[in-house]
Amino acid sequence: MHRFQKPLFLAAILASSLALVACPSQTTISKINQNPSRYHDKDVALVGRVTDSYGALGTGIYELDDGTGRIWVMTTRGVPSKGARVGASGRVQTGVSFGGRTYGTVLQEEHRQTKTY
Repeated sequence: MHRFQKPLFLAAILASSLALVACPSQTTISKINQNPSRYHDKDVALVGRVTDSYGALGTGIYELDDGTGRIWVMTTRGVPSKGARVGASGRVQTGVSFGGRTYGTVLQEEHRQTKTY
C-alpha cells in the first residue's frame, strides 16, 4: 500500500500548486494606488464595499472601498448595488475611459462574488 501513497501524494501536491498559480493574489487598494505600475496588467483580488456605481445595458463601473482606499472596477456583468460587499478579481489597468470620463487606475473585472446586507 505504501507503494501507491507516494504517487498519490505527489499528484495532490501538483494539483494544489496549479490551483494556487491560477488564483490571483489578494491585495489592498492602497498598495495598488501607491504603486500602480507594479500591478499594471497583473491579476489581483480585492474585497470591499461598493460606494458608487454607474451602468447601462450590462456594462458599467463601480467604486470599491476596502478600508485602505478606493478603486474603480469596470464590468460587463452589470454593476452591484451601493453598499454591497464584493469580492472582485481581474487585471489592473491605467488610464481607462468610460462614459466620457477617464479613470486613473481601474480593475477590469473578470470574476465577482457579491453579498448584500
